[in-house]
Amino acid sequence: MRALCWHGRHDVRVDTVEDPQIQDPRDIIVKITSTGICGSDLHLYNGYMGGMQAGDIIGHEPMGEVVEVGAAITKFAKGDRVVVPFTISCGSCFFCDRQLFSLCDESNPNAEKAAEMMGHSPAGLFGYSHLLGGFPGGQAEYLRVPYADVGPIKVPAGLKDDQVVFLSDIFPTGYMAAENCDIEAGDTVAVWGCGPVAQFAIQSAWMLGAGRVIAIDRVPERLALAEKHGRAETINFEEQDVYEELMQRTDGRGPDRCIEAVGAESHAAGDLKEALDDAREAVHLPANHPYALSEAIKCCRKGGTVSVPGVYTNTLNDMPMHSLMNKALTLRGGQTHMQHYLEPLMNKIVDDGFDPSFVITHHATLEEAPEMYKTFEQRKDGCIKVVLKP
Repeated sequence: MRALCWHGRHDVRVDTVEDPQIQDPRDIIVKITSTGICGSDLHLYNGYMGGMQAGDIIGHEPMGEVVEVGAAITKFAKGDRVVVPFTISCGSCFFCDRQLFSLCDESNPNAEKAAEMMGHSPAGLFGYSHLLGGFPGGQAEYLRVPYADVGPIKVPAGLKDDQVVFLSDIFPTGYMAAENCDIEAGDTVAVWGCGPVAQFAIQSAWMLGAGRVIAIDRVPERLALAEKHGRAETINFEEQDVYEELMQRTDGRGPDRCIEAVGAESHAAGDLKEALDDAREAVHLPANHPYALSEAIKCCRKGGTVSVPGVYTNTLNDMPMHSLMNKALTLRGGQTHMQHYLEPLMNKIVDDGFDPSFVITHHATLEEAPEMYKTFEQRKDGCIKVVLKP
């Protein structure tokens, strides 16, 4: 089959690789019909994530048609259309029993390596380094799905791929980010970033009762999307001082809830530290940037909550822990507990008419994927979200 493979920093290629095979009775094989390029895929592309090996198949936002089922699978049959969540979860360990699916104790075969870095291992993830299992990803013609009796969700008849493919990651991720804020009716919610996850965090904040949403970015197309589809007020951090602007708009109190939906590669306007980090990256020493997270902690009102769906791949320096502690803030993060959200959010699509496809700006073939990574990473051609059609 053809698959997009990682070969190093800024080097992804479409290679011919072996077709996946059933390896366990709980496996299924899916023929991929749509798969997204995620913002966190750019962390791989830009060399931020350890544990990558040349030839790794990447991608973690897939859906498609079931073409083969393991002997233990009764939930799916050949021909079913399914969305595959990016987390791989066994369904019966200590954490899965508590609906904390992204913390599964059983699905990462390289758990010891992850624990050395993080203290404990999270769940295995599709296409996201050998630290998190080394599982081949979904930017390919076919995908093996382990623990398939726990993971994927069947797509109801009549729904197009573009309506449901983001149940694989970014819609539930944005929703959990907003839910982690413990939004109370009428709260002001500030969202750092206006990329795809942030767009769904904005939508979800309204769903959960926010009275006001303020979105922060510097890319005009993303800010415009947050205004048009997200009904958010916006701040361009290259043109306005974010702290001063938020204080003015909230009578000096600050936003009640803050969502940092940027992660390791955030930017700061005119910041010397960013220039130093850029210099390090020029010699292939990529540093995780704390700019957005630090600003969210500084801006959040006392006693408020900061939610972090943005992906980080290493430790951070210059974190304002004094602000976090003295302001009595709650800080929450985590990979998304995907299986907890799939059915409720599918219902929002089917019953409430919510259409996640509004974030899509580009469709492309699998063979065009290397060029689309460049376009997405450089934010050319108004690119906000790419969906590949293998």
